[in-house]
Amino acid sequence: MSKVTLKDLNILFVEDEDIIREKIVSSLRYIVSDVKEASNGCDALEQLKSFIPDLIITDLHMPDMNGVEFIKEVRKSNKNVCIIVQTAYTTEKYLLSLVEMHIEKYLIKPLSLEKLIDTLEYCLNTTLNKKITYKKLPDGYEYDWNQKILLHNKELISLTKKEILFLELLFKNINNITSYEELQNVVWQDSVMTDNALRSLIRNLRKKLPKDFIVNLSGIGYKVA
Repeated sequence: MSKVTLKDLNILFVEDEDIIREKIVSSLRYIVSDVKEASNGCDALEQLKSFIPDLIITDLHMPDMNGVEFIKEVRKSNKNVCIIVQTAYTTEKYLLSLVEMHIEKYLIKPLSLEKLIDTLEYCLNTTLNKKITYKKLPDGYEYDWNQKILLHNKELISLTKKEILFLELLFKNINNITSYEELQNVVWQDSVMTDNALRSLIRNLRKKLPKDFIVNLSGIGYKVA
């Protein structure tokens, strides 16, 4: 997989208006890999302690900690995460401070899903695909798409060609089940995928990945936990 797509994205959505937040988050769950939500900057910072987003979408005017204060805190430790601001305000004071904090896009409310998707696609094409070359996994594991390597706490774990093809197919189907037919076509290709060969591949790959990462749905296929 040479490019990151919408289905690969992890997004943190920060918005204090419950109806707006719930509507957007509900829609995003069908489009991207994972979405976490927060109602203000303080809640968002708590989410970032256990969640690593590829992209942050935040409102500006919020209680407890507003969007500008939140972004300043994020930028202290993360200079690269892509940030989109959505707000009903366009004052010069905010615009200037946001430019200095390297904001990718500035969206004016009301925010339509169509406009948001267009913006996400823009970020993919102009920024994210230049930055993201790896897939974060649980427990210190990560997969580098460009180099086709698996790392655990920065230590290299060797993979066979079939293991690479299998793992990348699971990632591409991150929100779906990978069927036996897909495994035959993508991983084994012109060779015959026997039950023993498949079980051997899964057994060896599971030893190299986080515990219970690969889930088997008997008679159907496999998915990521």
